[in-house]
Amino acid sequence: MSVTEAQGFSASGVAAGLKSSGAKDVSLVVNTGPKVISAAVFTQNRFAAAPVLWSRQILRGGDGRVVVLNSGGANACTGPQGFADTHRTAELVASSLSAQGFDDFGAGEVYVCSTGLIGEPLNMMALEAGVSSAIAELSPNGGIMAAQAIMTTDTKYKVSAVVEHGYTIGGMAKGAGMLAPGMATMLSVITTDADVDPQFLQQALSAATAQTFDRLDSDGCMSTNDTVILLANAASGVTPNQENFQTSLTKVCEELAQLLMADAEGATKEIHIEIIGARTESDAVTVGRAVSRSNLFKCAMFGEDPNWGRILSAVGTTDAFFEPDQVDVTINGVKICVGGGVGEDRSLVDLSQRHIDVIVDLHSGEDRALIRTNDLSVGYVLENSEYST
Repeated sequence: MSVTEAQGFSASGVAAGLKSSGAKDVSLVVNTGPKVISAAVFTQNRFAAAPVLWSRQILRGGDGRVVVLNSGGANACTGPQGFADTHRTAELVASSLSAQGFDDFGAGEVYVCSTGLIGEPLNMMALEAGVSSAIAELSPNGGIMAAQAIMTTDTKYKVSAVVEHGYTIGGMAKGAGMLAPGMATMLSVITTDADVDPQFLQQALSAATAQTFDRLDSDGCMSTNDTVILLANAASGVTPNQENFQTSLTKVCEELAQLLMADAEGATKEIHIEIIGARTESDAVTVGRAVSRSNLFKCAMFGEDPNWGRILSAVGTTDAFFEPDQVDVTINGVKICVGGGVGEDRSLVDLSQRHIDVIVDLHSGEDRALIRTNDLSVGYVLENSEYST
């Protein structure tokens, strides 16, 4: 189960020396055909990293069939030299693949992704050596190594795959901090051997990420490097029903999103915030996001304190439609707030387990949304207070 689960894809992951730990840090995913189709979504952060700027151009060109990724350096806020380094990386991948007997490649077919510390130039000597090693190690069985090579503060590699209706969708992702929506909340490469129309592929990816990755809100911080890339090659010979494909793709994204939240930096609690009874889905997302970004609420969950006042105060900051005297809050099955006031005894709420379910009923309509977050722990503070040292 990995990014090479689908037919017609090879991948690799190698150690190039970008990480001081000596762990794998350069990853490669190659579409070997027969078709070349791709889609992508990117961060909305205005300080988009050089690889994001480059990869946006590749998406517009419509020829992307290779993704090279590095951890150990974000190549963000690095100015013109950072973009030149990204361009150089793509050129090196293309020329090296051609020299190794693959079809003739051009730099305009190579997506580039980077992750790591912002504001530091890449070690291009190490990266160039890593690219050569990654090409030599390419294999249809290289998906797990590729997933390992994109890890930063992740404690586990993250992969998923779905085999349905005669085609396969597989993927990998990295992310443990700076998980907040803007699309895409992390780095992810997804592949499929289905035969899909390019326009539909982009629509499907945008819809899937909006319902999954974009509903993660670990710490309210949007990365400069967020990227999700979907490669398709029609190797299965199956043209899927669009509704079925959308469901399958969303399932893979959902599984990867769950793995990301489960591995959030320092988290001791995984929290599902479900907003129901909303007038619109947008209202539900807005309310869920407000609760997930309340440091007071997240600290309460870390301390296993069912302080529903923290939840109401966050809901009350939004412009969503509701009447304050109609709102109910349930935590782990106990309705501790009814009609904006006291409900069942809060001492009945058990917060000793890792998973916490919060339901906020606005009693204003029929729409709903689920936002995933985690607690604000001592571990999170310690890890991020020392990240660049």
